[in-house]
Amino acid sequence: MSSLLFLIASIILTAWLTIAFKIVGRLGINNLQAIVYNYTVCVITGSFVNGSFPVNASLVQQPWFYWALVMGACFISMFNLAAFTVQKIGVAAATVAYKLSMVIPFVFSIYLYNEEATALKIAGVALALLAVWFTTRPSQQERKGKKLSWVLWAMPLLLFVGSGLLDAMIKYVEQAFINPANQDAYLITAFCVAASIGIMLLLFLFVTGRQKVSGRAMVAGICIGVPNYFSIWCLLGALKGYARNSSAIIPINNMGIVLFTAMVAWLVFKEKLSAINWLGIVLSLVAIALIAYG
Repeated sequence: MSSLLFLIASIILTAWLTIAFKIVGRLGINNLQAIVYNYTVCVITGSFVNGSFPVNASLVQQPWFYWALVMGACFISMFNLAAFTVQKIGVAAATVAYKLSMVIPFVFSIYLYNEEATALKIAGVALALLAVWFTTRPSQQERKGKKLSWVLWAMPLLLFVGSGLLDAMIKYVEQAFINPANQDAYLITAFCVAASIGIMLLLFLFVTGRQKVSGRAMVAGICIGVPNYFSIWCLLGALKGYARNSSAIIPINNMGIVLFTAMVAWLVFKEKLSAINWLGIVLSLVAIALIAYG
């Protein structure tokens, strides 16, 4: 029962991260500041749960340290891209593009770890790409009302590829370097890198007068950062509880996030989804199922 609760909590908390970007945009809160404060809160939350702040100079000698640097830079880049995509394209479209990126680590797994490439898995990859196109396609009314630049069209694709490569890197690092003894130190180090990059950028913007410190962004950072950390924490709890069937948990988690977020976007934010968009959402669930169980 507790494992099921962990899984449900992970779905809701992860979906909240995407929904929060929509709220931040509607309230006119500065995206960059909210994201930077979010990573600072992740470090504080992780250190509190861990019982101490594990980052120190000796970590430079660890074989995973430079991977943590790259991952931290990817974290803040992808989070900013996700926030921008949510506000410009929509919650459902951004969520599907982000979660379907799981096809990329599947391809890497087949290549690097000699996993079997079944016909169902290959069909799932092809269907996923089609689903991303359908889900991000604007309605005819939206296409008449505004002209979408190539930049807006490229955002879901960049989110799809970037987050997929990040997931593939996480899997590689976990298999090559990470164990229960150093997992917390690795994750908090990556969060520290993301926060440090963001803080340096914010300081430059503050000093040059391009931005001012926003108290609302700090509050938003707390509201995003704490769930951000615990979404991962709950997912790990679910994986541990379903150790004999862990290969199915992440796909189920992703399917739940896609469905939950799309429904919230439709019911709460009144996002208009065309028949093509709904077809894309359905195809995304089918694609994830094919890849997971093929």
